[in-house]
Amino acid sequence: MSASVLYDAPGPRAKALNWIYSGVALAALGFIAWLVYSKFEETGQWESEKWTPFLDADVWNNLLIPGLIGTLSAFAVGSVLALAFGFLFAIGRLSPIKLISIPCGAVVEFFRAIPMLLLMFFIYFMQPSLGITPTSIFWAVVLGLMLYNGSVIAEIIRAGVQALPKGQGEAGVAIGLTPGQVMRSILLPQAVRSMLPAIIAQLVVLLKDTALGYVLGYSELLSQVKQLDGNFHNLIPAAIVVAVIYIVLNTILGLVANWIEARTRRVGHTAGPVGTAEDPTVQTATAAGMPGGAA
Repeated sequence: MSASVLYDAPGPRAKALNWIYSGVALAALGFIAWLVYSKFEETGQWESEKWTPFLDADVWNNLLIPGLIGTLSAFAVGSVLALAFGFLFAIGRLSPIKLISIPCGAVVEFFRAIPMLLLMFFIYFMQPSLGITPTSIFWAVVLGLMLYNGSVIAEIIRAGVQALPKGQGEAGVAIGLTPGQVMRSILLPQAVRSMLPAIIAQLVVLLKDTALGYVLGYSELLSQVKQLDGNFHNLIPAAIVVAVIYIVLNTILGLVANWIEARTRRVGHTAGPVGTAEDPTVQTATAAGMPGGAA
């Protein structure tokens, strides 16, 4: 008979309690859903004239689709720059050279400590002083996303590298690899593979953070809620539709993340072919220093 230390199968009483707890939770959720629905019903949020605008192609072509394009544009550019920023400063912070690691660490900690909206404001209002006219709201939003999320990604990658056994890096140095080659060929691929869920989760945060551009007047999905409310007086339905779009985008990003993670897990590394004396182009097991093999 074997016993599990981590988990014990629930008995009849525990199973009954689990069913009771699940029923209570479902009843509470159902009550909250009914309460929200009834309050919306009292204020007329379910009236057809508030929802029929979303069946109009002009609403999608002139408001929702341009807002979606604005959101995806900021997300695409911001995520690429954030990933590049994160990798660069993670490697710099892991450098054994103090003149590199200390400044990189200071930059990462500095931008992690500042609210992203403040970064966007600073970049936007700093542009005229740098002679950039007219000022670009798009780049203020994108650079703010890059600096904050890139700093978080740098910390994620650094944590992934430091979580690896030290023997792997020492083994790479022992066979003659430089520290840069060890980082590039041994440590980073494993760290990225292990921390991929956290990196994708941060990209999901970046996607939602594009909505902060609304404060600067950037045309994205959240800004279209105000436009819809001004035209059709349907603030709640417009917010619900935009929220559903965000949910769909995040779900797609999550599915892509799961696909990438599954692909990386299936990638296996096998030993190279073991040669024979008849094939001198392939190294034999004995020549490679492995035990066994004929003399």
